[in-house]
Amino acid sequence: MPETPLSAMHFYEPKLGHGLPHDPFNAIVGPRPIGWISSCSAQGVLNLAPYSFFNAFNYTPPIVGFSSIGYKDTVRNAEQTGEFAWSLTTRALAEAMNQTCAPVPPEVSEFELAGLSPAPSRLIGVPRVQESPVSFECRVTQIVQLEGANHEKVATWLVLGEVVAVHIAQALLKNGVYDTAAAGHILRGGGAGDYFSIGPQQLFRMTRPTA
Repeated sequence: MPETPLSAMHFYEPKLGHGLPHDPFNAIVGPRPIGWISSCSAQGVLNLAPYSFFNAFNYTPPIVGFSSIGYKDTVRNAEQTGEFAWSLTTRALAEAMNQTCAPVPPEVSEFELAGLSPAPSRLIGVPRVQESPVSFECRVTQIVQLEGANHEKVATWLVLGEVVAVHIAQALLKNGVYDTAAAGHILRGGGAGDYFSIGPQQLFRMTRPTA
């Protein structure tokens, strides 16, 4: 693949602004899996929110995490109870996921708002999304307030949790292997409302080189 001439490169320093119609950072680091996080306050109020700053960070033990710009209800709930659940967002659930983005007061249940059903978890007190084909039950391991290169704190919190239980619809296990394409994952892209779906046409295989 030929190199792009440096003269054709757009350069900017984030602290000085990007000079474009929309910040390209989110679009470049993507598409990103969506962390559809359910949590519960100490008073028992359920919350369900999608986080596009979400990913897996470790195999053993399995650890996932999401980052919240602002100390939102989900972070507060996770800190109070030490638990949260993640549920897979699929193409069929995209509209429901979008409904849970609504900026509603803490006492409003996003489950009801989006027409979703809370399903009991096995090992934690926080319910998962019954309509989702895959869910993780998580116990909080760390909550970290992020800081910049100058070591000044920023108003963003990273919540990490160990996956202590996994729920997978049997239909997605083909000969014991999880079928990512069949699950219909959706991912966040750039722009104000760009999302992507995964299907068989995106699948390609490579084997790792051996020493």
